[in-house]
Amino acid sequence: QVQLVESGGGSVQAGGSLRLSCGYTSRRYCMGWFRQAPGKEREGVAYITTYGTTVYADSVKGRFTISQDNAKKTLYLQMSSLKPEDTAMYYCAASMDTSRCRLLAADFSSWGQGTQVSVSS
Repeated sequence: QVQLVESGGGSVQAGGSLRLSCGYTSRRYCMGWFRQAPGKEREGVAYITTYGTTVYADSVKGRFTISQDNAKKTLYLQMSSLKPEDTAMYYCAASMDTSRCRLLAADFSSWGQGTQVSVSS
């Protein structure tokens, strides 16, 4: 089981930026960020494979960047041009699948505790 710990959430005004970090105990082929707003289902934000392949949800393309530092065992999510609709609890996750990566919560078996991001207009 991979242990994941997120940090970096906070409150910002629309148009601002935040960088989320996720420390992990061991790297999995597919790791990603998800978010869940109150009353809504958890949705995929972005994933990155060990080869550096990245995929983003349409809602964050061009604004968010996922990256990794394997030496530090840390996953990042740089968020820019934030909008009020980005307000949610953000979760780091790792998939046990060693050959496929999809932005589907059901594929991910290890989750962090989450970090809150609040964007005001």
